[in-house]
Amino acid sequence: MDDLRRYFGIALPSGAVAFTGSRFEHLAGGGDRSEVADRITAEDLVAVQTLSVTVPASVALDILEGPLGARLSGLLHDIPRHIDMADADALVVAGGSPADQAWQLLEDHPDVGWVIAGKLLARKRPRLLPVYDKVVRCALGRPRPSFWLALHAALRADDRALHRQLFALRQVAGVPETVSALRVCDVAVWMGHRAEGHACPR
Repeated sequence: MDDLRRYFGIALPSGAVAFTGSRFEHLAGGGDRSEVADRITAEDLVAVQTLSVTVPASVALDILEGPLGARLSGLLHDIPRHIDMADADALVVAGGSPADQAWQLLEDHPDVGWVIAGKLLARKRPRLLPVYDKVVRCALGRPRPSFWLALHAALRADDRALHRQLFALRQVAGVPETVSALRVCDVAVWMGHRAEGHACPR
């Protein structure tokens, strides 16, 4: 709970500041608002920088003005927006789904890779697609067939017990309801693993 409050800047002591990642989902009203939900915007590219990654300029221009952006928009259109991962069918995050195709399209780009790909998609579908970076992978490993499907199963197990626990933790910590269960999970894992001083591989 304290880690969440510190990350999101809730009741911090004088002089302390929130993590820049606390602005990831909220910057410019969020990446999943209706008018921009199906395209990646310049605001989204800035938002992922709050999570310590930068989309190279050439890729950013292709996303904003070129064929890469057009292909991503078509796929985003087919990815549900108003649903939590725990409530979605596994097919929505399975291999070959529009979400998986969008991730593959970004991940396969030599200047993007899996971390940036995941963070861009998490910005566009924060309730459905999780942030998965090197710290989270260090903490939770590389489940098969995919992190998305493993997390989906964990959230739905025991009548969605973990999903409910994440919402309860969000409420107790005073984190805004606009922060998804997935982000609560991500921040809790990231902060906890970081605090334990693990030397995660780069």
